[in-house]
Amino acid sequence: MRRKPEVDYSQFRLKKINDPEYAHLKLLLGWVFYFTFYALTEAFIPYDRCTVIYSPLDDVIPFCEYFIVPYVLWYALVAGSLLYFLLFHIKSFKNLQKYIIITQVVAMTVYILFPNRQDLRPQSFPRDNIFTQIVGLLYSLDTSTNVCPSLHVAYSIAIASVWTKERDVHWTVKTAIVIFVILVCLSTVFLKQHSVVDGFAAILVCLFAEWWVFYRRR
Repeated sequence: MRRKPEVDYSQFRLKKINDPEYAHLKLLLGWVFYFTFYALTEAFIPYDRCTVIYSPLDDVIPFCEYFIVPYVLWYALVAGSLLYFLLFHIKSFKNLQKYIIITQVVAMTVYILFPNRQDLRPQSFPRDNIFTQIVGLLYSLDTSTNVCPSLHVAYSIAIASVWTKERDVHWTVKTAIVIFVILVCLSTVFLKQHSVVDGFAAILVCLFAEWWVFYRRR
């Protein structure tokens, strides 16, 4: 049987945003504030003021362009997860959005108080193929500043956390999501988008978010 949405959004009007049925949609404003502040930090914090984030382990990890596949598909994972929960499990949508907002607030605070960057990107690619071409496009669109903590990693952990707590989702789906999230996290260092330090910092942020969202009031 086809699953029905918990809320009939066809009846939604902006004037109803404070109604209990639709009030959870206000959590989406977190994205507006995040992108606004992110743009401001990118525009007004000079590159040379950013502290370089680095670990010797970064030199051990080789560049591998094939990780661009999970890295790019991550955007679909974020949008798809939010949309699924928005339609079929409002409580999980709220939990995921709160989780993400916490990581955004912590990350933006760090970016402002401790501007940082990484200098790990290769000067030239070891191979020329469609994957390195996409990586080159990614480099041109995404700066190497505001990297620690990694929000790519933080959002991924948030998504995996919420999905694995779903009771009505088959374990195979949960397993597939966890495996994909692991690949996404690995992609950040194999594509030289992040230092391993950024990933570990994201894990620490997620430990706090996990406690705040799921365990604080127990």
